[in-house]
Amino acid sequence: MPVFAAAALSACGESEQARGAPPPPEVAVVTVKVQPADLSVTLPGRTTAYRVAEVRPQVSGIILERKFEEGASVAAGQPLYFIDPAPYQAAVDSAAATLDKAVAMAAAAKNREERFANLVEMKGVSQQDYDDATAAAKQAKADVALARAALDRAKIDLERTTIKAPIDGRIGRTLVTRGALVNANQEQALAVINGLDPIYVDVAQSSSELLRLKRKMASGELETTGDSQLQVNLTLEDGGAYSQTGKLALTEVNVEPQTGAVTLRAVFPNPDGLLLPGMFVRAEIVEGRRNDAILVPQQAITRNPLGAGVAYVVAEGNVIEERSVDVERALGDKWLISSGLSPGDRLVVEGFQRIRPSIQVTPVPLDAGVLNTAAASSSSGMK
Repeated sequence: MPVFAAAALSACGESEQARGAPPPPEVAVVTVKVQPADLSVTLPGRTTAYRVAEVRPQVSGIILERKFEEGASVAAGQPLYFIDPAPYQAAVDSAAATLDKAVAMAAAAKNREERFANLVEMKGVSQQDYDDATAAAKQAKADVALARAALDRAKIDLERTTIKAPIDGRIGRTLVTRGALVNANQEQALAVINGLDPIYVDVAQSSSELLRLKRKMASGELETTGDSQLQVNLTLEDGGAYSQTGKLALTEVNVEPQTGAVTLRAVFPNPDGLLLPGMFVRAEIVEGRRNDAILVPQQAITRNPLGAGVAYVVAEGNVIEERSVDVERALGDKWLISSGLSPGDRLVVEGFQRIRPSIQVTPVPLDAGVLNTAAASSSSGMK
């Protein structure tokens, strides 16, 4: 009788244990797939004027008048300053008179040469007299050319008493006032004009990253979007996005030895003058498109003590398998995976606290929304 009782108690215990065994934990998974992705890199940079012209006088004199508003837009050829023209007008008048005198002398020398040419044939004058008359005529002609050049130079100087804008752009503050004495080609500029539409944005990228990009584009791993120039988007100092899109126009040919960086220059339209030289911006350079990119939610990738990426995959038989993955970069809220995952893998994105390698689980698609139910069931079981 005790043997039968013991057997009965044993069978009852095994039945209760079987009834109390928890089901495999549920985990949310996504199916890994390839998809096209536009790759970009964000770099800090500063705006630089497209053109810069320092306004300096080319003749000396007293500033009589300023003809622009500080900070205003000016057009190429627009008068900016007037220098006292009186001495230069006098120089023009003097040069004109010298030219008239030279022309008259040249005419007289020419007539004398022609008369001596007739007389020398009749032996009326010596050959030496004729040669002297010819030389005098040529010298008088050269004097006319010199006088005409002097007049042209005097007119140029007179014209330069009106200082004009060399380029289109925005002019800054004036550094001289009315009545100031200025000198030709002086070191101090009278004002500075910046051409702001378009405008440059200069950023620095490491030479290793630039080399990596060029190799991937050459191998066909990256395809440029649009034309051969890379697209650039700007974020301004206040965090707002700049409405205009720019193009990468220049890659510097030298690497900065101290930083190992290469300067990249983008060109942006600036019709409203919102961008000013020296502003700090963040430039997002669209490097190209990868057609076979693997993008996974960032919460699906953890890190081991060495900092390497780790992913958990539901393998055959719904068994958890731990994978080492190489994370290339972040794209929005996803990681771009370069190795470790393959299309079709079922990647765990939620429920990590209930799993470990080699245990069996119940995979549930992430958008099914059943993990809360699973958690509730787990809580009920614990009660």
